[in-house]
Amino acid sequence: MKHVRIPHLLLLFVFVHASQADFAPYFYDNGPYSYNGNLALFSLSEDTAVGTQIYRLNGTDPEGQEVRYGLSFDPGSKEYFSVDSKSGNITLVEKLDREKQDSIDVLVSITDGQSKVVERVTIFVMDANDEKPEFQNMPAIIDVLETTESGISIYKVEAVDRDTGSGGSVTYYLQSTLFAIDRHSGVLRVKSGEMLDYEKAKTHFVIVIAKDGGGSFNGKEQFMSSSATLTINVIDAQDTLPSFIGTPYFGYVYEISVPGSEIFTVEARDGDVGNPNPVRYSFDDGEPFCQRNDKYTLTFTPSVQASEVSPEGRLMDYEVTTVVIRVVDLNNNPPTFYGENGPQSTFELTMYEHPPEGEILRGLKITVNDSDQGANAKFNLRLIGPGRMLRVVPQTVLNEAQVTILVEDSAAMDYEKYHFLTYKLLAVEIDTPEKFSATADIVIHLLDTNDNAPKFSSDYYIARIPENSPGGSNVVTVTAFDPDSGPWGEVKYSIYGSGAELFLIKPDSGIIYTQPWASLDAEVRSKYNFYVKAEDTEGKYNLAEVFVTVLDLNDHSPAFYDNFLEKTMVIGAPVKIEAVDDDAEVPNNVIEYAIMKAEPENNIFDINADTGEIMLKSYIKSMAIIQNITKKRDCTWSLVVQARDRGHPSLTTTAVVKIDITEATQLKGGPLGSFLMQNRNKPLQILGMLAGIISLMIIVTVLISTATFMRNKKSNRILPNRRVKRRPKTQHTWLFKNPLKRPERNEQKFKVKEEEREPEVIVENVNHNNNAGRILRQWPPPPPPCAPPPAFCLPVERQWVIPTVSATVAPKPLKKAVVTRQDSVSKALVSELKMRLEQKRKPDH
Repeated sequence: MKHVRIPHLLLLFVFVHASQADFAPYFYDNGPYSYNGNLALFSLSEDTAVGTQIYRLNGTDPEGQEVRYGLSFDPGSKEYFSVDSKSGNITLVEKLDREKQDSIDVLVSITDGQSKVVERVTIFVMDANDEKPEFQNMPAIIDVLETTESGISIYKVEAVDRDTGSGGSVTYYLQSTLFAIDRHSGVLRVKSGEMLDYEKAKTHFVIVIAKDGGGSFNGKEQFMSSSATLTINVIDAQDTLPSFIGTPYFGYVYEISVPGSEIFTVEARDGDVGNPNPVRYSFDDGEPFCQRNDKYTLTFTPSVQASEVSPEGRLMDYEVTTVVIRVVDLNNNPPTFYGENGPQSTFELTMYEHPPEGEILRGLKITVNDSDQGANAKFNLRLIGPGRMLRVVPQTVLNEAQVTILVEDSAAMDYEKYHFLTYKLLAVEIDTPEKFSATADIVIHLLDTNDNAPKFSSDYYIARIPENSPGGSNVVTVTAFDPDSGPWGEVKYSIYGSGAELFLIKPDSGIIYTQPWASLDAEVRSKYNFYVKAEDTEGKYNLAEVFVTVLDLNDHSPAFYDNFLEKTMVIGAPVKIEAVDDDAEVPNNVIEYAIMKAEPENNIFDINADTGEIMLKSYIKSMAIIQNITKKRDCTWSLVVQARDRGHPSLTTTAVVKIDITEATQLKGGPLGSFLMQNRNKPLQILGMLAGIISLMIIVTVLISTATFMRNKKSNRILPNRRVKRRPKTQHTWLFKNPLKRPERNEQKFKVKEEEREPEVIVENVNHNNNAGRILRQWPPPPPPCAPPPAFCLPVERQWVIPTVSATVAPKPLKKAVVTRQDSVSKALVSELKMRLEQKRKPDH
């Protein structure tokens, strides 16, 4: 075996038979943009999913031998791919990461079983936007002098994105009213026109966002960002006067005090608390003012000066306050609230709604002080205001304390309910007769957050729109309200659902209207329902359901199945006509019928306006009456019948109904004859009916024969001989006359002879609907004498009554059978027949 190494290409030839030339297989080189060949210059995106077929090795053997493919890696290298040796399909089996490895060396091989060729190829891993920017110097804490001018750089933020192209570019953002950042360089500055103030805020927390330029990832455009916090500590500068703490000052001196006794102590502090200077106290020039309030109280009001002392010992800025000294021996100093600049009766704070429960309102700098001593300086603190949103700590104070306000009920601090909250902070002495007290107003201004989703004015909307409304017609307006302020309170509307395909909605107004091409038809579909979505700018949303009913218009006239109808009417039975109205709702599809005209006589018919049943006037009982009215034997009428719907406006249509009037005729053959007469113009139905009857008779005959055979087989007994005296006349047999054969007389039509155990019964079906509830029994004369028939049947003849013409017959209610004279005759015939049978059986015994 011989190896030849070429840069990026390794060829391996194997020769098996030296005596016979064997050409090695080879790969097709299809170039860098092909997905089959030898993988030369092939590149692959790092976001390709594991399990993806990425390439197909493709080659051939000059001798036409079947080739196999192989794939391997250098020792110690990670194996990212696998290959199907037969098809050459290469599959990704390990996750790619361009930031860790941007190219992969692979050894691909092809063999025909004798010779093997190996090539080294390099697969380049292409970048996808899968890396976030990473801060290099964040989070960080920096110190900035409060006198720093706006526009001067105070810090430079650095972030790196390891992606390439636009995905590797970084842009900086921050949200702050005091600071600004250069989007490209990351240089942080104090905003123009703004100044730092140590006395207002000692520390600022700035969140910096680094965002890349976006790029493709898994087939979609993706932007990635990171954030970090920069803590800015403000360094104090000497720019604030000293301030007295606890002013106004009230001193007390008892009348028994000796000279040199300490009366009162004032305290002042440099306003530059970050780097304060010492304070020196002195009386202001001038004599103290002396005043006697009453015979027991003397008040002195000296002015005290507090001056800053520089490191060199030079007096600098100063502040003056007045001390009130009362010469009494009673408790007369009330509690007093102090802010950062002295006594203060109103404290204000701005904060976001719904702060965490237990959070301290650090923006409130409140000190309470009672300059009395002992029990006279003990007092309670109470917070009075709406609900129990806040509580004060401590609740009992001796002399002086820092007042802390804590959040008690976060949910109640809702910007949508309270734009600001006002509380009274009350301090009341406990053990003094005077019960001195002090109050301070605490005003909290709440800032809004996006804590609400839009809410519809109703959970569902019901709309109605007439059919045939033009495209673009307004259907209903939905309304949703988001109580949040600013952009968070802006609502956008959209609709979706299986019933929304014919409708659109205006995103800003919530007006739902039909598609420009939509055509609403209540007969096709009258109900639609779908969902409407109200969404704010941050994706918070709510849903409501819309029900749309398409109102039916009377846009369809009633229609008969045919404008010319032929009916046959049997006297005493109605015929029915029917029209349909394609409108979807009542009363538009409710039809009323009326006879507009009848020829030759206009006053012999009535019509049921609701059902369309046409009937003769009640006084017409026979054909003779009709012929007497028309003076003709031809009883054919032409009627113009109108069908009118109940819509507004009402629509009508007419049809001509030709009616042949006849009387019911009793024919032999029963229901079969009736069927044939009714369908005399429909030969195919007659043939189908006869074929069914014949098939049914064959099946019944086979079943009876089978049952008889099985019964005789199980019985297996010998019956005794019986001597039967037979008449010389030929015995009657079962006779089925062909119903299609023309009989000699009309009354013999559909006559069927059969044998039964009982005497013959003639059933008259008065309604001609095979309902035997009302029957009249007729007994024919007994047959001539013959040999006794078998025990299970007697030769008889059954007659059926069938109407001679076809008609639509309305069912009539069943009535109680009435015993007539004909019934009495039938009973007599039955008795006579039984007697004759008994006489015939006696000679046989």
